[in-house]
Amino acid sequence: MKKLTTLLVDDEPLAIKRLSRMLEEYSDVIEVIGSAKNGLEAVEMIQELKPKVVFLDIQMPGLNGFEVLQKLTDPKPTVIFATAFDQCAIKAFDENSLDYLLKPIQKERLNQSIEKLKSSTTKETNPALINELISQLKPKKEIHSITVKQGEKLIFIPLKEVSYFEASGKYVILHTLDGLQHLINYTITSLNDKLDNSVFLQISRGTLVNVRQVKMLEKLFNGKYRITLNDKKQTEVESGSTYGSTLKELTEL
Repeated sequence: MKKLTTLLVDDEPLAIKRLSRMLEEYSDVIEVIGSAKNGLEAVEMIQELKPKVVFLDIQMPGLNGFEVLQKLTDPKPTVIFATAFDQCAIKAFDENSLDYLLKPIQKERLNQSIEKLKSSTTKETNPALINELISQLKPKKEIHSITVKQGEKLIFIPLKEVSYFEASGKYVILHTLDGLQHLINYTITSLNDKLDNSVFLQISRGTLVNVRQVKMLEKLFNGKYRITLNDKKQTEVESGSTYGSTLKELTEL
């Protein structure tokens, strides 16, 4: 096959040197035509040299790897990300079918990426995938309470005192551990986006529960569960059939 012209992008010179050395083993496939030490330089070199493949670092000063791609015009090169993100964030790459190398790059994992290139199974990097990945990796603003309006007063209810959220028409009812109810101007979707998903789990289209207040789970049918909460009322809620696997995974059943 014709050699794939390749550009290396990383703000760490030693990382460039190491990857370049590792790629020498694949000289029958890869032809390294240059390297860039930051995002701005990468954009210029990609537009000028038009490489077929780019090994692209994500965490760089100035323009990061995502911003580099957003500035490129079509046709975009095939991109293999190099990242020091943790395993939780790496899951986002897997979900979006984007190839990546976790730093420090291991020979076996690099070989897998090269094999994908040789068999043309590495997917083209398109804006929709990048935007979705950015959305998944963007840190959520941490909140500790929900504001409830009572007349002219604003009451702040700590999240640790919330038992569950329940959809009710255009609004959501907040249920506290002591059995009180408050109507709040949110949707289940917006709450799910704001809250820590390791604490508040969506168990159906209209219900978010505080996982730390789950007292008992009872398996029903079609993947559903009956959940007893550790609040004053010992509330029982039922999960939707499509949410059972998530609930099972999170509670390590």
